[in-house]
Amino acid sequence: MQAVTAYYVLLDDGGTNGVRFGCNDSLVGVARTSPAAEEPLPAAVGALLEAPTEAVLPKPARKTYNALTNSDLKFLSGSFDGTTVTVYLAGTLRLGGVCDIPRVEAQLTQTAVAAVGAIRAEIYVNGSGLAEALRLD
Repeated sequence: MQAVTAYYVLLDDGGTNGVRFGCNDSLVGVARTSPAAEEPLPAAVGALLEAPTEAVLPKPARKTYNALTNSDLKFLSGSFDGTTVTVYLAGTLRLGGVCDIPRVEAQLTQTAVAAVGAIRAEIYVNGSGLAEALRLD
């Protein structure tokens, strides 16, 4: 088993315990385990996509939120060119409201960037860019 970091949301935390973004939330990294043979990028993104609704952060105990819980996404492939990490996902993206838009974007982007040490991330869902996939019609 290897440790990877997946990023979750502390709702209405205002940046107290992580990076402040979106609807006054905080983004925090949570260590997850994955099979040792797996590459870091699919391991980290897979841990995020397969994770339960919440994780518990120690000291003080805080429950995190995973905006991807209601989605049914699978990691297809990914690459890293030394600067940009590119991730291809397939499946159904389901949002729990307008505040889940920045949450999903932050969780996927930061998890992918942290997995390989990238500067930026490009995420695609069913062949469309993440921004387009997150549009509420």
